[in-house]
Amino acid sequence: MPAPHPHLDFLSEAIATARAARRPVAIRGGGTKDFYGGPVAGDTLDVRPLSGITSYEPTELVITALAGTPLAEVESVLAGGGQHLAFEPPRYGAGGTVGGMVAAGLSGPARARAGCVRDHVLGVTLINGRGEFGTFGGQVMKNVAGYDVSRLLAGSLGVLGVLCEVSLKVVPRPVASVTLVRSFDESGALSLLNTLHRRPLPLGASAWYDGGLYLRLEGSEPAVAAGCAALGGDRLDDTQAAAWWAGLRDQTQPFFAAPGPDLWRLSLPPTAPAIPLAGGQLIEWGGALRWWRTDAPAEDVRRRATVLGGHATRFRGARPVRDPFTPLPEPLRRVHRELKKAFDPDHILNPGRLYPEF
Repeated sequence: MPAPHPHLDFLSEAIATARAARRPVAIRGGGTKDFYGGPVAGDTLDVRPLSGITSYEPTELVITALAGTPLAEVESVLAGGGQHLAFEPPRYGAGGTVGGMVAAGLSGPARARAGCVRDHVLGVTLINGRGEFGTFGGQVMKNVAGYDVSRLLAGSLGVLGVLCEVSLKVVPRPVASVTLVRSFDESGALSLLNTLHRRPLPLGASAWYDGGLYLRLEGSEPAVAAGCAALGGDRLDDTQAAAWWAGLRDQTQPFFAAPGPDLWRLSLPPTAPAIPLAGGQLIEWGGALRWWRTDAPAEDVRRRATVLGGHATRFRGARPVRDPFTPLPEPLRRVHRELKKAFDPDHILNPGRLYPEF
């Protein structure tokens, strides 16, 4: 259990009361990701009062914060120490919290190189659907034997418990960063991206949109300079580059921000070919993430993703839907069902946010 905090007892008692009444609870931080997943339902349980950085050890590359701590506060403290969260969590607004970041499990442009959220979660404390506290993992980067429950919670959208405290691995900020832009059609961009991972280049992030391939090189100054010489292209100035990647990370760029058809997130093998899809597209993560705006029926979108060896998530739309995620095959659905039963036997925590039956 984290250090004593007055809101911890309140949260535990609120869950126990809701369980006794068989009343659903909607866990909420800043609300910046309410659009993601199934509809939000139940009595709101606000975790924002549970706020504060409880430990930061720059030399150990670890920061621990209560779940309601604003993500902006964590990033500011890390920047002061010359460090950052390497997976670049999307913020989607000023009110995002550490707990919401982990519960959503979303990563930004650097995901292909740095790994995803769960790769950086070292330990968590949570309250389960019985109102009980549980602590999993730790505050060091050394692996331990047993089930890695702390990482299981990343991306669970709160259906297994209320996150109370999170310990995260942090890394030094790169010494040098340069963004190059080259003109390519979709097929040409994918072809180049599929060769770059075999070359000794400090490629920190990549994205293709509207005929432009954006390549961010990060690392030591000699390595970045060598990468620029090898790749060529137009160099964005630092202000332009920072704005472009921030707009991609937080989805404030016109492709994401302008009203339009549903936004789908296709997770595919990086080697999947260009897809002749009607509607706008944007590609990240070396080809492994394809954003697609379309009015096509969900079954058509998911069929295309499945044929290419991946899956599709309906990420944003004008109205909530009951099944934004690809339905699970029965073996995985059974695992999810048993996990839900173990953590939240009465199904009161964020019901339907991950899958309709959970």
